[in-house]
Amino acid sequence: MAVVVAAARFWGPSRGLGQAALLALRRPGARGLARSHPHRQQQQQFSSLEDKPQFPGASAEFIDKLEFIQPNVISGIPIYRVMDRQGQIINPSEDPQLPQEQVLKFYKSMTLLNTMDRILYESQRQGRISFYMTNYGEEGTHVGSAAALDNTDLVFGQYREAGVLMYRDYPLELFMAQCYGNVSDPGKGRQMPVHYGCKERHFVTISSPLATQIPQAVGAAYAAKRANANRVVICYFGEGAASEGDAHAGFNFAATLECPIIFFCRNNGYAISTPTSEQYRGDGIAARGPGYGLISIRVDGNDVFAVYNATKEARRRAVAENQPFLIEAMTYRIGHHSTSDDSSAYRSVDEVNYWDKQDHPISRLRRYLLGRGWWDDEQEKAWRKQSRKRVMEAFEQAERKLKPNPNLLFSDVYQEMPVQLRKQQESLSRHLQTYGEHYPLDHFEK
Repeated sequence: MAVVVAAARFWGPSRGLGQAALLALRRPGARGLARSHPHRQQQQQFSSLEDKPQFPGASAEFIDKLEFIQPNVISGIPIYRVMDRQGQIINPSEDPQLPQEQVLKFYKSMTLLNTMDRILYESQRQGRISFYMTNYGEEGTHVGSAAALDNTDLVFGQYREAGVLMYRDYPLELFMAQCYGNVSDPGKGRQMPVHYGCKERHFVTISSPLATQIPQAVGAAYAAKRANANRVVICYFGEGAASEGDAHAGFNFAATLECPIIFFCRNNGYAISTPTSEQYRGDGIAARGPGYGLISIRVDGNDVFAVYNATKEARRRAVAENQPFLIEAMTYRIGHHSTSDDSSAYRSVDEVNYWDKQDHPISRLRRYLLGRGWWDDEQEKAWRKQSRKRVMEAFEQAERKLKPNPNLLFSDVYQEMPVQLRKQQESLSRHLQTYGEHYPLDHFEK
């Protein structure tokens, strides 16, 4: 009968409902069209001015004038900072009031990373390792954010966040072992250099494909929420990765599932050789946040205190409210994208020199320390010498170590090695037995 009634309402008797059905509607006790009239009469009537949209997909008001939204409707998002370029606190109420010991750890982590970068970059240029990516100019984004997290918070990095591990006291020996792919490398030599990972320090191993870590991080954050773990996930990526489809999926899932995650975008001006002017037309990455339902902020990435304050507050609220946050840290990539890149082909030396000499995060923090009387030129000289010695010792140790056993190529994937993989392993063994003299097998662990 319900189907009959529905048909009557939609089509009407003239569309072939039939006399039998009409008679049925008129029978005593039948639920018919006549009985629906009082209900319809009870519905509240609105004038066109009072009518409110009831669409489930958006929250808005009706308008009676044709008007398109311009791309700059969200533009000019301000950049939060605490220190000016001279290391002076701008607004005392925003000073995080960190103790001297912690600020010195900021500085030493940033400068130690810078020293390691210089030595490993030159190592690659000399053919000692196959590949490297420096962190020049972005040290403040790493250390400021890492310091604001709990040590058990889970980190999903892209490939330029070595400073996060550095701040969590990851040993120089393991940085070197990974880049050299020797027997001490936790990844057993299977990854490209700079693809670090450390379970003990809650740093998920880096993978090369761009932006794949974003939806993975959201899944981890959702699991933390369901477990009531009082834990946040932070996911780092660049403005170029934000153009990948994985970023859209991650942002949308995080917002709709209300996950305790911090999306941390390092907007360093270039996606390899693509400048931001060719990467997007909107106002950076932070402007995208409201469209997804992400609480968003833009900070000066060269101001370690601004990064610290923003990340600390985002972490507090993400855990307390089960909400995703988006932090866009504005910075500049002083180095080449990687050792496979020559950035002089697409940007000027003067541009790079400006950021290196005029607005470097390490220089800004050093000025702050000098102003507070917490650092001086003698300490600077001694620390530079000491940090270089530490890096060189780890570097020389890594070079002396053997490479992992070639059979490790086939392990740690399947619990029981499948037949096709076992055949490949046997084929490699036969090949090395026959032609082993042509390979430097004495450089590999037996």
